[in-house]
Amino acid sequence: MIQASTMTGTSTATYWKLKMSLRRTVKVVGLGALALTLSVEWLDWLRRRLRWWRRGHQGPLKEVLFFPTAITCVEHLYTPDPRIASPCPCPCPLPHGLETSFTRLLRHLLSAAASLDLCVFAFSSQELGRAVLLLQGRGVAVRVLTDRDYMRITGSQIGALRSAGICVRHEMGAVHMHHKFAVVDGRRLITGSLNWTLTAIQSNKENILVTEEPDLVLPFIGEFQQLWDANDPARHYPRATPPSDTLALPRETAPSV
Repeated sequence: MIQASTMTGTSTATYWKLKMSLRRTVKVVGLGALALTLSVEWLDWLRRRLRWWRRGHQGPLKEVLFFPTAITCVEHLYTPDPRIASPCPCPCPLPHGLETSFTRLLRHLLSAAASLDLCVFAFSSQELGRAVLLLQGRGVAVRVLTDRDYMRITGSQIGALRSAGICVRHEMGAVHMHHKFAVVDGRRLITGSLNWTLTAIQSNKENILVTEEPDLVLPFIGEFQQLWDANDPARHYPRATPPSDTLALPRETAPSV
């Protein structure tokens, strides 16, 4: 009887030792996981701080623009010449040298040096169309995604872009491609409520956000590429010439947006 009792006591002691050892192991593993998580977060914080430091302590570009905008001459933005002292030599009657939301938008757009991915619902602004054509003429790789119905309205710039050799794709599904964003050089995002139309620029209450924050830019890059691939004509018309209505031909005027 005494021997059985001793064995029971030994088993109980062993059980509690194993239980305590397991608890310590769980705690160590938990603390290790916590330390790893904190290390990853710290490294991410350090990476952001270094990027912020390299940008001159200002952090990634963030700018908000509101519309409608004042009407001003923007000729100097298309043909900048450091030899000319005045901000704009154009003799037109519009105000010269004013910095507006539209001139800021043009500056961001014309800053493209390598690529421009444009995804926009309505595009009839001649000034913005001129800027895109200028970039293409400089050798910037331009891709345009637009809406099938609105690319054919009277005044649309899509036909001019295609005629210049710019690759344009439109939404192939039944829904509208209602995005309004551009990605410049894969690092600068221009997005907001603004359609690229004269009415939106000069008459509507609109907004634009310009940023180089990677956490905001990267999702738009992914969205553009997904739409670009999904609306590849080769996927929809693999063995035949696309129907004529996929071409950017003038059509009935749609309501201004």
